[in-house]
Amino acid sequence: MKEWTVRRAAIGFALGVLVVMGAHAQDPQFTQFYANPLYLNPAFAGTARCPRVVLNYRNQWPALTGTFVTTSASYDQHVDAINGGLGVLVTHDQAGKGTLNTTTVSGIYSYQQAISRKFSIKVGFQATYFQKSLDWSKLTFGDQIDPRRGFIYQTNDVPRGGSVGNADFSAGVLGYTDIFFVGASVNHLTQPNESLIVGNSKLPLKITGHAGAAIPIGMKGKYGEARTRISPNVIYQQQAAFRQLNVGLYVDHGPITAGVWYRARDSFIALIGFHTEKFKFGYSYDITTSKLTTATAGSHEISLQLNFKCKAKKRRFRVVACPTF
Repeated sequence: MKEWTVRRAAIGFALGVLVVMGAHAQDPQFTQFYANPLYLNPAFAGTARCPRVVLNYRNQWPALTGTFVTTSASYDQHVDAINGGLGVLVTHDQAGKGTLNTTTVSGIYSYQQAISRKFSIKVGFQATYFQKSLDWSKLTFGDQIDPRRGFIYQTNDVPRGGSVGNADFSAGVLGYTDIFFVGASVNHLTQPNESLIVGNSKLPLKITGHAGAAIPIGMKGKYGEARTRISPNVIYQQQAAFRQLNVGLYVDHGPITAGVWYRARDSFIALIGFHTEKFKFGYSYDITTSKLTTATAGSHEISLQLNFKCKAKKRRFRVVACPTF
């Protein structure tokens, strides 16, 4: 009982300190980067050309009391009349079993320009409204603990928090050919205030750089396309003091995709996916390699993508050779 109550008290104290101090937050992250393309970079809006619906679910560190659960849903498609893509992205993040909740709704526009017969550029712009809220009743503190009976007292800490909402803006760029791609995005350009109490706590910039290739190997199928591709990729992200380097490799063979990523000094990621022309499903598991290994139970993530038919293209439309997941 003593170990359990101390752990709960520590979690409650940590969350309380974060609220009181207005500490800088880190954005939720998804392991299946390319299975949630609009979240990675707004320039991906419309890259599938036809309408696309994407759903994502992530449960991070389920063995801990304060698990993080993040869900997202998006819709995007290319529009010939504006020579670009339109998209909508909605995310919801729960920390500490709903103690801290963040919901965002984004509208995205991307513009496409062919630089040559083989190279194209897309530039994306994203406008977001977010709302962050704290359920103070779910926090626990050290003065609530009885050494023998656990949490039985009322805390003397004065309730604070509530909710805050604000506008946010992001942008991204993507350059690509039929084989490789490279892109970058910057989120929270205006660094909006997300403080839940009196004062100013700016949401720090998040900078993302990513690159990769889709290399066909082996025999070609009846439509002239290779049945097997390998896709090496690298993604770097930085937000305030948080820095993260991800290096990965996918192998596509027919409708099956397998992949592995290494997140520097943190985890290995294993992925398996199935995809057809209209449907994609992926599952990944983060194997924690840090000191939290035995305590977290890793992270589970599921993605689902639906692709819809659209009218035949009026002119050549180059598809980004990025991974499925």
